[in-house]
Amino acid sequence: MADEVKLYGVKESPFVCIVKISLNMKGIKYENIEEDLSNKSADLLKYNPILKKVPVLLHNRNPIAESLVIVEYIDDVWKGDPILPQDFSERADARFWAKFLDDKCIPALRVVGRNADEKVVAEACEQLQVLENELKLKGTKFFGGHNINLIDIVAVFIAYWLRIRE
Repeated sequence: MADEVKLYGVKESPFVCIVKISLNMKGIKYENIEEDLSNKSADLLKYNPILKKVPVLLHNRNPIAESLVIVEYIDDVWKGDPILPQDFSERADARFWAKFLDDKCIPALRVVGRNADEKVVAEACEQLQVLENELKLKGTKFFGGHNINLIDIVAVFIAYWLRIRE
């Protein structure tokens, strides 16, 4: 039996983008279901009744919500081309930096999009500098070394949104 995979999301969401990249890296075929967030579908509300937001991955009728949780789920279920490092210490490090991006960088850049105040821009630049320093410390092209991993996927939003914000 083939897996039934559906992704509920919106084009503009960096969180949905993270999930799409992960699905594509693993070569997973999925049905993309565009949501209208001003008029959420009954399915979205059914599959994510607590947060009522995208993305939601539906795998064989089992809903998984929250982008980082979905990415880890994808990595656990579909083997090959790992997204998370296999080493437990490196895996914890990847989770830490993904959470840093999710909790610090994404919110800071969102504020810049609404308010170009010098203080707001400085705060966003400070968060991005922390991230850049970590990459320089690693001395590699990607946070995952020679391959893209969780941190690189989560950081994609930077290029995606900064281009739009320019």
